[in-house]
Amino acid sequence: MDEIEVPEYFLCPISLQILKDPVTTITGITYERESIEQWLKAAKSNATCPVTKQSLPRDSELTPNHTLRRLIQSWCTVNAICGVDRIPTPKSPIKKSQIFRLLKDLDAPDDHLRTKAVRRMEALAKENERNRTCMVEAGVTKAAVLFIIKCFKEGKTAGLEEILRILYLIWNPSQEIKLLVRENQDFIDSLTWILSCDQIDNHVAVKTHAMLLLHKTTEIVCQKLLGSLKVDFFKEIITRVLRKRISKQAIKSSLLVLAEVCPWGRNRMKIVEANAVFELIELELEKPEKNITELIFNILAQLCSCADGRQQFLKHAGSIAMLSKRVLRVSPATDDRAVRILDSISKFSAGDEAVLEMLRVGAVSKLCMVIQADCAPYLKKKAREILRLHSHMWNNSPCIAVYLLTRYPG
Repeated sequence: MDEIEVPEYFLCPISLQILKDPVTTITGITYERESIEQWLKAAKSNATCPVTKQSLPRDSELTPNHTLRRLIQSWCTVNAICGVDRIPTPKSPIKKSQIFRLLKDLDAPDDHLRTKAVRRMEALAKENERNRTCMVEAGVTKAAVLFIIKCFKEGKTAGLEEILRILYLIWNPSQEIKLLVRENQDFIDSLTWILSCDQIDNHVAVKTHAMLLLHKTTEIVCQKLLGSLKVDFFKEIITRVLRKRISKQAIKSSLLVLAEVCPWGRNRMKIVEANAVFELIELELEKPEKNITELIFNILAQLCSCADGRQQFLKHAGSIAMLSKRVLRVSPATDDRAVRILDSISKFSAGDEAVLEMLRVGAVSKLCMVIQADCAPYLKKKAREILRLHSHMWNNSPCIAVYLLTRYPG
């Protein structure tokens, strides 16, 4: 294939790939449909033709170039012996009338008809961006949100897996979706309910998509709703997602949700009550990827700002050792959160046992290393303050004298 010279007019001027679904704009230039649609979509105001630089309205008509497509298909057939694959005839663009019919079936009392409609919509959403845009314009976003809430209120799960996928695929931070979920407690309750359902077929995929949508929802809901989340909301996330490790995507989304809602003091208390501190430490002890560690440390630092969070942190036998192990090994963000946690513990919760544990597991040595390492000045200052605070217990420790020799222990 690399040795064959492709005629220049068979290539899309944007992607420089062989045209599969060629369409001609009002400027007379032919492009790959998906490429020119993305170009027009990305234009903030006045779009222009990439080739001629003439004005090209975002809603301008794109005319299928059937003649050129047939020529390309014939060329592919002639060169098949050289490894050129024949491009398939593209499907006709979906029309809103087709979506409207599917939405009508979605409200039908017949479960079989509803399931058939939702599966067809899922297939369309998976096909291409053009279909997803058409579905949004036809009102599928609102229908999907209402369908999920209806499943929750009626305790039904038929079609739930597909509708969650559809909503995830077509979700965009538009004004419509903000109006739908910004103050919608029912939608949050519905997604939380899905996390608690174990009888759903393929429940791992269903819960993963529910968690992905919960994350997207918490990004746009109003602050009043974020600040008044229920304890059950956190318990389901922590016990059903974090503890069961249902999937990497779900775990990351759950951590992002917790990080998003942690700034509210009431939420921190509820998260601690849901036993999050223990689960977060257990997850970190499995040595996850860097971005997961950063999220875990971010949440732990916020939870340890309250007394109950610190108490729960110190109850875990490996908590301080885990902090010590990660300092200067992951990222500056992790170092910041780790030192912040040690600072909170040292000032407010450090009895003799905790202070000796810091010495025993190497946390004191790591604080000394922070002072010597290429860290931010404020972090070094905080490390000195912690060391000075309990110097009466650490001064005679051999760790202080030999820490430079063990800066990067194995």
